[in-house]
Amino acid sequence: MRCVTRNSSITGKLRVLPPGPSRSRLLLLVLAIWLVNACAVRPLAEPPAVIHADAHNGGTVVGFSHSGELLASGGWEGAIQLWQMPGGAPLQRWQAHSDSVNGVAFSVDDALLITAGYDGELVAWTLDGKAVRRVTTAAPVTHMVANPVLDRVLTGHSDGSVRLWRFSDFALLSEQQLHHGRVKAVAIDPRMRRYASSGSDGNVYVWSETGETVELPAPPTDAWSLVFSPGGRQLFGGTWFRLLRWDLENHALTVLPTEHHGIIRAIQFSASGDELASISRQTDSSVYFLDPETAGVTRRFQQHDLCGAAITTSRDGRYLATTSDDASVRIWDLKTPHSPER
Repeated sequence: MRCVTRNSSITGKLRVLPPGPSRSRLLLLVLAIWLVNACAVRPLAEPPAVIHADAHNGGTVVGFSHSGELLASGGWEGAIQLWQMPGGAPLQRWQAHSDSVNGVAFSVDDALLITAGYDGELVAWTLDGKAVRRVTTAAPVTHMVANPVLDRVLTGHSDGSVRLWRFSDFALLSEQQLHHGRVKAVAIDPRMRRYASSGSDGNVYVWSETGETVELPAPPTDAWSLVFSPGGRQLFGGTWFRLLRWDLENHALTVLPTEHHGIIRAIQFSASGDELASISRQTDSSVYFLDPETAGVTRRFQQHDLCGAAITTSRDGRYLATTSDDASVRIWDLKTPHSPER
């Protein structure tokens, strides 16, 4: 769904002004106040080193290779685009799915790329776009994550089911019907060999391959994103305006306010594990690094023109990449940041 950023919200405000002889003055006054406030409070943010303005019809996913030398992105139209680092030059492009791409992951040796789409397909590709393995699942894939070292792929589906696959051959290891309605996010904890999912029913679950499935305390609104902490002791999620944090020992839920003004659509821990990269959507498109303990902003990046969709950092901590409904793919070199801009 196409949406507007927080900076576009004035359109809705202007429409509710009453008609009358002073209408024009009121419109100008509201516009002036809004512009002054927007300029006054907007903090400095680091611009990207690279912007590919029309990478996709609308961006949905981004992911770095294990070496950090490649970036893959996918979009609404089902295409995959590879980018060469450090400069972000475009490499191979191919039509991977007949609907949106909802997950990407490289193999450990960077020789293969795994993708999942709303067309229900899970596919392994060579980097020149040739399919070497393909599985058609029972329902559209709404989100996919993978850990090639653990040899696991986890998919969430539109019918509320979650499926665990072997990365190396796509053997189906388990299948659970956990949610009523679509799965919004899935996550893998490689340290503790645990998995998590959240759905449009508001429920959040954690399980292991040998243990029982545990339902965590429900967040105030649906969790749109999930990620385990590096040590595996906590599960983090993103919802409207707030960061969610579950303690996996006692299952306690902490809800932390953030500076995001919309749904925190995607989160990922930095290479150091000290910060959470985050991007938001619906009424916002901000890109931040957050403190996992306080949810305070530790680093600000230039926001997208339309709703944020996905965010990723490279394993060596050098790069940050994002994509959004504005169709662009943006890349930051975190070791050589540009001067912040308003």
